[in-house]
Amino acid sequence: MSNFQSTIYVGIFLCCLVQLGFAIKCWDCRSDNDPKCGNPFDNSSLVITDCAQEPELQHLPGVRPTMCRKIRQKMHGEWRYFRSCAYMGEPGIEGDERYCLMRTGSYNIFMEYCTCNSKDGCNVASLLSGNKIAITLSTILVGAIAWTLRL
Repeated sequence: MSNFQSTIYVGIFLCCLVQLGFAIKCWDCRSDNDPKCGNPFDNSSLVITDCAQEPELQHLPGVRPTMCRKIRQKMHGEWRYFRSCAYMGEPGIEGDERYCLMRTGSYNIFMEYCTCNSKDGCNVASLLSGNKIAITLSTILVGAIAWTLRL
């Protein structure tokens, strides 16, 4: 195999690793309007939102959304879920997306805020399931490229 072909394969591999664009895409829905937004989450009828296209908020001038958010709220015994782009905060707690911020209030109100920016659509019910799939696919891709370069 020539150096030119090897360079092409490495270039294609690197392009697969680079995420297109710098904006994140998040699910945007409310379970009180769409029951598929609850748990379990069903995105079959939803369109993922490009957070770069979200409008600037009047009370946060110059701040752009850079993360996804999932809010789980229990109000008067009823669970509600909200998924959207997040303008402020940090992913998870101290950068660990497996943990969410929980708050309780008066009148039996409970809220859980989860933020993430590890991948597009990370504001689903489970933050770790997609990572296993990505690792498996990446391993297969690297193996295929290594086998091709060996020929």
